Amino acid sequence: MLNMKKFDLEDRLVDFADMIIDVVESLPNSKVANHLGSQLTRSGTAPALLYGEVQGAESNADFLHKAKLVLKELRETQVCHKIIRKRKYIDLLFIEKVLQENGELVAIFTASVKTASQNQARS
Repeated sequence: MLNMKKFDLEDRLVDFADMIIDVVESLPNSKVANHLGSQLTRSGTAPALLYGEVQGAESNADFLHKAKLVLKELRETQVCHKIIRKRKYIDLLFIEKVLQENGELVAIFTASVKTASQNQARS
């Protein structure tokens, strides 16, 4: 069952990266939108890529460090989405859907980091 959960989360992160790509490709061609799009491409696709490292963590400390990196990228992505929403660059319903998934992924990794931190403190 644990492997199934990991697989589902990996798929979810890949689907999220796909959503990020859709957002970036929907942005207008302006100096600011291009800057936000470049930043969003990096921070929004990184969690899926980093998750492979999380799965291969060699210790609880390594897991904690790598999960924190995923969380950092997700939070950066969330702020970038909020700027894009405020600028009304793309359909608000779509950006809200992306922000909702972003928030759920932040919650998942926040819980993982909290649990790993507690486990590390007990060791």
